[in-house]
Amino acid sequence: MAPSTRLTAWWRRRIRDGDRGDAAIQMAIIYPFVLLLTVAVIQASMWYYARQIALTAAREGVTAARSYQASPADGAAQARDVLARTAGDSLAGASVSVSSNGQRVRVEVSGTAQSMIPGVDGLRITQSASGPVERFTIPGG
Repeated sequence: MAPSTRLTAWWRRRIRDGDRGDAAIQMAIIYPFVLLLTVAVIQASMWYYARQIALTAAREGVTAARSYQASPADGAAQARDVLARTAGDSLAGASVSVSSNGQRVRVEVSGTAQSMIPGVDGLRITQSASGPVERFTIPGG
């Protein structure tokens, strides 16, 4: 075998053997970032879902509280009922507060979204809705 042929064969073997384990190293470097991104997307989805639950409860509470001859307590009860039916573990420590000045009513729902990251408390969520109180009026008067 000629020296150049031996060198070429050695070089090919060296290149072929030198790639062993590259995929494992690449995965060891990339996998933590992929895992972190996946957890971040799931955490953001859980936060958004909890936020929507709180907003729905606030809107339902305002609808009940602003009805003709309804009281702010009716709105709070409706918001708590919606939370009891929909929140489950998605919105922990939920609280409802209602304020009214006779003209407008406002319902605020607060709670904490679940956290997937160990040792980290969930994100605090506060959603509110308001609307005018319905009242009886005489046409033209």
